[in-house]
Amino acid sequence: MTTETYRDAWGIPHLRATSARELARAQGRVTAVDRAWQLEVERHRAQGTSASFLGASALSWDVFARRARLGDTARRCFAALERRDPETADWVRAYVDGVNAGLAEGAARTPEFTRVGLVPGRWEPWTPLGVWLGTHILFAGFPAKLWREEAIRHLGPEAVGLFATDGPGTAGSNGWLLSGARTTTGLPLLAGDPHRFLEEPGVYQQIRLSCPEFDVVGLAVPGVPGTAHFAHTGPVAWSITNAMADYQDLYRERLRRTGAGVEALSPDGVWQRAVRRVEVVEVAGEGAVEVEVIETERGPVIAGGPEGLGGLEGTRVPAGRTGEGPPTAIALRHPPRVTEDLGFSALLPLLRARTVTDVDRALDAWTEPVNVVQAADTTGAVLHRVAGRVPVRSRTNSLRVVPAWEKGHEWQGWHTPPYATLDNGIAVMANQRGPATPLGIEFAPPHRATRIRTLLEQRPTWSATDLPAIHTDTHLASAAPLLTHLMTLTPLTPEATRLRDRLLSWNRHMDADSTEAAVYAALRTAVVRRLAAHPAFAALTEPPAYPEVLLPWMSLTARIGFALEHLLKAEELYGIDRGETVRAALEEIAEAPPTTPWSGTHRVAPWRALPEPPYTEPGLAGDHDCVNCTTAVPGITDLAARGPAARYVWDLDDRDNSRWIVPFGADGVPGSPHHRDQLPLWLRGDLAQVVTDWTRLTLEHTDTPEEARA
Repeated sequence: MTTETYRDAWGIPHLRATSARELARAQGRVTAVDRAWQLEVERHRAQGTSASFLGASALSWDVFARRARLGDTARRCFAALERRDPETADWVRAYVDGVNAGLAEGAARTPEFTRVGLVPGRWEPWTPLGVWLGTHILFAGFPAKLWREEAIRHLGPEAVGLFATDGPGTAGSNGWLLSGARTTTGLPLLAGDPHRFLEEPGVYQQIRLSCPEFDVVGLAVPGVPGTAHFAHTGPVAWSITNAMADYQDLYRERLRRTGAGVEALSPDGVWQRAVRRVEVVEVAGEGAVEVEVIETERGPVIAGGPEGLGGLEGTRVPAGRTGEGPPTAIALRHPPRVTEDLGFSALLPLLRARTVTDVDRALDAWTEPVNVVQAADTTGAVLHRVAGRVPVRSRTNSLRVVPAWEKGHEWQGWHTPPYATLDNGIAVMANQRGPATPLGIEFAPPHRATRIRTLLEQRPTWSATDLPAIHTDTHLASAAPLLTHLMTLTPLTPEATRLRDRLLSWNRHMDADSTEAAVYAALRTAVVRRLAAHPAFAALTEPPAYPEVLLPWMSLTARIGFALEHLLKAEELYGIDRGETVRAALEEIAEAPPTTPWSGTHRVAPWRALPEPPYTEPGLAGDHDCVNCTTAVPGITDLAARGPAARYVWDLDDRDNSRWIVPFGADGVPGSPHHRDQLPLWLRGDLAQVVTDWTRLTLEHTDTPEEARA
């Protein structure tokens, strides 16, 4: 069985093989050659061993991964996959074989391995499941329940609504579907962009997978076979956005030590034996750290222990800190740990899909993350549904941490995933309330979704070449409450009056070259910081005793920054004079207003496993609530660590008229020709055209049967 690797002008791999299994092996191999460092970082993160070469900066994640039992969950899910779906399990094994075959070549061309003295390890059949789990375990934002617990405790139940918004730790997306009645070709169009943490190399890998069963172009997650989230098979295409569903629960546990180990108090009032073990996390340049891993009937304990809720290793804190009774710990319950299923049985059927009915049936096997899916095929049929597992349980479970020792918080089956229809030939999802509303608590503000629909309604029909302009729209509707406060401010100093008038005449677009956008952002930051410093919120300024990896969700300043419009519009805000707060912030900024455009401070800040030498990252347009969702964290930084991790347009009339882009490039090796070659296009909002004509591609590698067996 011969497999062939081709490349297009952007270095994107196009793979051709004689079977789906051999194609999986080829996908694993080419990913290892292109992304060896990224793959090994993700493998170690899934195992909780990344601090062994990244040092102390990775320790908090490794401890969380161990305590959450990510590796063990991946192993269990793969063992169950072998029993339930041996064909998919074998396909995943083939991908892993390819990764192992390509790692040495990939590592040899990647300088990071030498920098840290890392030798590539061996991937196991369950490793792709671990990578998927590690990538998505925080996707649903269960730490938001910890924040709500603190906010309710200090501010009361009304704080949940005031601070409810798409927060600093969640990931979102834009996605829109046009029926054939709204396109120039008479066949549907799909477009959008997933919003994730910007990483270098990127979290999505453009790839083509072709064999006699299917020929698919799409965006893969490096380390995972197939193209789960975004793909075009020719006859059918699909894409997803985060449904913002709530499917992970946190339980406050009462634990006690016994001569035999650790016990947890059950809802029946009985002390039950918990699983306990001690694991060792190696830390480069420092001593090893022992981690106590405990799991109750609810799930793994991710914070605290028998001695109370403290730091990484259960540092003692006063019992009253977490409510009445003895010290407590917090356990995480989430579907894959309960069902031993990550939804991988959907991956092969998606690749084989020819119609939206095929996509629909494949997604019945989906588990997590819970997504809103849009799909269309060449007959003109469309699909708009939620996919994934959400447990049925008490609403209190969704709102906050619940006591494990009380009845009424058990899971009682699964919600039926909702479906939705198009409105006037259009479906728009941008993490706002929609078909998934019954399944969640907090959703993104409607601004992005409303803006996308408004733009789409401006024309009767659209083409694939028209749609990229929507990706980069910079209108900021969430600016309205702050600007409204400016209208009522009197008297002001002459400097503040001039600055106010500038902002009130501003077009509310966060354009890269706009100085007014920079002035608005500076004012917003000043308001956020003043609110965060107000005595009314003083109790929330002390970081709670949770593991470091969960603390971004607990940042008062970030929470105020993302919820600012709600806080400014609320009828009352804990006695805070918001008009005076805005006035003081305006006077402050008026003394030395920004003179450089928004892109001067709003720059790309990608995550890298290893720090890079200092250099100036490119400036950006957009903001968190713009369609061009490049997320600054008001009150903390103008830098954008989150943003469009890819953009795409899928044309059902002609797949070769489809388009895609990633922030950096196809190759994960610094300095290589295709490491950052897509960045200029991404910054401009341009997309590269999808090429499927084999004669326009360059043959790079051929695997003969003998080489494959080796």
